[in-house]
Amino acid sequence: MVAINLGMPKVPETLAPRRASRQIRVGNILVGGGAPISVQSMTTTKTTDIDGTLQQIAELTATGCDIVRVAVPTREDAQALAAIAGKSQIPVIADIHFQPNYVYAAIDAGCAAVRVNPGNIRKFDDQVGEIARRARAAGVSLRIGVNAGSLDPKLLEKYGRATPEALVESAVQEACLFEEHDFHDFKISVKHHDPVVMVKAYRLLAQRGDWPLHLGVTEAGPAFQGTIKSAAAMGILLAEGIGDTIRVSLSAPPPEEIKVALQILQSLGLREKRLEIVSCPSCGRAQVDVYKLADEVTEGLKEITFPLRVAVMGCVVNGPGEAREADLGVAAGNGKGQIFVKGVVIKTVPESEIVATLIAEAGRIAREMPAADSEIGSPVVAVGAR
Repeated sequence: MVAINLGMPKVPETLAPRRASRQIRVGNILVGGGAPISVQSMTTTKTTDIDGTLQQIAELTATGCDIVRVAVPTREDAQALAAIAGKSQIPVIADIHFQPNYVYAAIDAGCAAVRVNPGNIRKFDDQVGEIARRARAAGVSLRIGVNAGSLDPKLLEKYGRATPEALVESAVQEACLFEEHDFHDFKISVKHHDPVVMVKAYRLLAQRGDWPLHLGVTEAGPAFQGTIKSAAAMGILLAEGIGDTIRVSLSAPPPEEIKVALQILQSLGLREKRLEIVSCPSCGRAQVDVYKLADEVTEGLKEITFPLRVAVMGCVVNGPGEAREADLGVAAGNGKGQIFVKGVVIKTVPESEIVATLIAEAGRIAREMPAADSEIGSPVVAVGAR
């Protein structure tokens, strides 16, 4: 066996410096101010179903979710918050739309943060001072969440529709109200279902202040469409250094949102890459079923938790070169596969043994890789934070 020096993963390259923003805490997660970009999702269970909601939060946590939001449309939901926030392994945000009293209930329940929608909460502005006072006392942060579908009627009348300017004006108005009460522990979102409008809105908002920004394309759609829209819009902004925390909104099980969000961040060098499959699209030169092989390798290595680039190539044109560039790879053809580790061919195996061999070699790499002191790109945990 040839000894391979695997080394340690390098800090990934990024396209632009991060936008300078103030820093807040969402429970024990730091957001903004240079903290790594965190990933959020939202439960789809009834919040009154405490066990079901906690089970879904556990699934999200296992997938890589950093912060979770739960809906609070009723008094019964508000009453369930204490049990959920107390048992969740990640910070819980209460999503409040229509009742200011639920904001106070969420703060008292120990939620890490509260999302308020200024377009939906009636008689909200006259309670900003009290909300700021109680949130500050409890160490709870807020999100001012503006959506195209719930914009203040006065702004709709002024602009005619939910333009980027209308979204930003709504957000800035509410931000200024909180700042008048010397409350600064909030982030802002200006979501829209149209990626172009969303990108323009966040660009405008980023120029207006140093607030941390929560990115998202709202109501992005089913899994395929929503993934494309979210990746396109958030990819543009993140590549420009805009964005401190993100949520991919899909009509799909919540863990799928986390998978997409993490992949977006990893692709832009904003999170430490874990498993990355480099595989050819196949063509007439392919001498193996690349689709099947790539799927089997992906499934076999899905539990990988350390940075590993695996190349699955199906012909002699690009196969050996791509495999040499990967940590682990195979160049397959003529019923067999050459297995590469860091550019060195370590063995040639029959096609039927390729997947098992790659899995075994990945396991060996994991055992031989020195433990990192910390994960590059993982969310910063504020020790001792509430």
